[in-house]
Amino acid sequence: MTPRVLVLLLAVTLFISSCVNVKEATYFNDITDGEIAYKVEDMEPVIQKNDILSITVSSLNTEATQLFNAPNTPVTANSSAIASGTLSQAVGYLVDQDGNIQFPFIGTVKAATLTKKQLREKIIEGILAKRLLLEPIVNVRYLNYKVSVLGEVGRPSVINAPGERISLLEAIAFAGDLTLYARRDNVLLIREVSGKRITKHINLNDQELFTSPYYYLQSNDVIYVTPNKSKIQSTGNARLWLPFAIATITLGIVILDRLN
Repeated sequence: MTPRVLVLLLAVTLFISSCVNVKEATYFNDITDGEIAYKVEDMEPVIQKNDILSITVSSLNTEATQLFNAPNTPVTANSSAIASGTLSQAVGYLVDQDGNIQFPFIGTVKAATLTKKQLREKIIEGILAKRLLLEPIVNVRYLNYKVSVLGEVGRPSVINAPGERISLLEAIAFAGDLTLYARRDNVLLIREVSGKRITKHINLNDQELFTSPYYYLQSNDVIYVTPNKSKIQSTGNARLWLPFAIATITLGIVILDRLN
């Protein structure tokens, strides 16, 4: 056996050991053509402890309104801060461990477990009850709406969602897509609900994904993409026999070369 043949055999062996089933590397294998009825209601996430909220108030009385908005101006980080990794803390209303915020002139307001709409209505009621403004308009937004994507993706990262709406597929795209070794049928979602962590395994090949309540992510969701058997086996096997195989073949090539 010539050195060239040995090298060719080594290359073929490495190629076969690294092959991934094509079906395992593609999305939506079991989804057929047709219309998918969207039956899930638009579920607005509830406010949780440690959320940071931007709350702005407007009314016909501009001067009086400014008193409500003074402590609630977001701080924009400059490019040098981003490069150094020292981002400025966005100024807003932090939901404390009791689930409350401290709002000007109203005082303690219960925010946790409420939706943004419910909190907005509660603040308006408080302003009107104390006759602070006439016909106030209150806007509530999240300043820390983010999701984390880990595991077999191109760029594991924490993704900020300024629009307060991001789907599972969008989060995967922002994270650089799934790798060839990712399991499309076993994506783990971790979500905090009312002080409890729930887990859900999601199959990206299942047509029910598009009508699932987990299709759209909520703030602080964590997505973990598990590796498939090919990745696990190839990693384990390669660590065991690949160094030995390369050393053996290299030694064989040297011996045959000298014999010739």
